[in-house]
Amino acid sequence: MAHPAKKQAPADSGPVLAYQDDRFMQGHDARALRILAEYLEPQARLHRARVSNTVVFFGSARLLPREDAQQRLRELQAESGDGSSSAAAVEMKKALMAVEMSRYYEEARELARLVSAWSLSLGRGKHFLVVCSGGGPGIMEAANRGAAEAGGLSIGFNIKLPLEQKPNPYVTPELNFLFKYFFMRKLWFAQPARALIVFPGGYGTMDEMWEFLTLVQTRKMGHPVLIMLYGSRYWKKVINFEWLRETGTVTDEELKLIRFADTPRDAFAMLKWSLRRNRAMREAFRRPFP
Repeated sequence: MAHPAKKQAPADSGPVLAYQDDRFMQGHDARALRILAEYLEPQARLHRARVSNTVVFFGSARLLPREDAQQRLRELQAESGDGSSSAAAVEMKKALMAVEMSRYYEEARELARLVSAWSLSLGRGKHFLVVCSGGGPGIMEAANRGAAEAGGLSIGFNIKLPLEQKPNPYVTPELNFLFKYFFMRKLWFAQPARALIVFPGGYGTMDEMWEFLTLVQTRKMGHPVLIMLYGSRYWKKVINFEWLRETGTVTDEELKLIRFADTPRDAFAMLKWSLRRNRAMREAFRRPFP
């Protein structure tokens, strides 16, 4: 009687290279490698794109374009009738505030357009002075959108979150980045930055703003950076800068690290003034500013 054939054991494929072992690379022991990758990979891509000077835009991801905010308000007005219920009144108040705050989306968009158009007019190529944002919605989208409308490049340093934040469609595709670690993302915001423009925002915006301010205050940035808060009424209501000075926790000189602007034109003029005074930028330009 014939015996059934023995089942062949699968061939041993042998060991894999450590950096090709996904289980190892995603584990705790390879954390240092992942951190290093988030430094080296953006460095290589920015180098290939010849990007070394950026204007960074921070601000709320929740602010809407004017058209979208107005459309939402119209829909609520149509749905709620006389708006007599308390829930309807609350939603209406939120929608009215969204329309009011949408001015910052439109003004960030216009300011980014001005910056990119000016950079292109200098004749150093699209890569010379590049608008940079966190790559998501709201003010980030507005900045990338304005740069795209001027025909310029723009960077998106997005972050992987539990609730996914998709990159906005206006980021230049080859300059669309995704980070796991907040601190590596902040490093790349800071390293090539020549100016930071902070629009109204919440916890994330303020976290990034204070990080920049601390780096400049302690001279850890390594190069001069303009820090501009856009929307003086918002920022002076959110943060009592005068009380910081009065209590002695911040000096007069440290308060001078912050500039305020309330229109795209004023912010743009301040940015150009700052770059004219920046020795590193003057050397990079190699001829006078227009």
